[in-house]
Amino acid sequence: MKEYKRWYDYDPTLLEVIELLRYYPNELHSQAVVFLEKITIQAGEDTVERFYNMVRPKDGGHRWYDKDPVISKAIELLRVVPVNVQKEVAQNFMKALNDMGITKEQISANQAKNSV
Repeated sequence: MKEYKRWYDYDPTLLEVIELLRYYPNELHSQAVVFLEKITIQAGEDTVERFYNMVRPKDGGHRWYDKDPVISKAIELLRVVPVNVQKEVAQNFMKALNDMGITKEQISANQAKNSV
């Protein structure tokens, strides 16, 4: 059985979405808001806020996604939702990028530029 280092490595689409959030936070911000709204409706605002307050870094965080509170909250919540929800959300993020006209070629070029 394959062992994964990160919680999102098991699903190629989810892995791609996490990387896309890193390189396209502005473009995917509205999709992150939609995800947070849906989770809040299902779990309740108090539950979402309590959970996020437990897992977010107290020092503001040093991870790339800690710079944007919406992206940070979306990733932390995405980490703990059931796998079927993770897959659905990943597909919705990919659809949103496609609807914006962002292609895989642009994504690859942006990732190559940012990894230099």
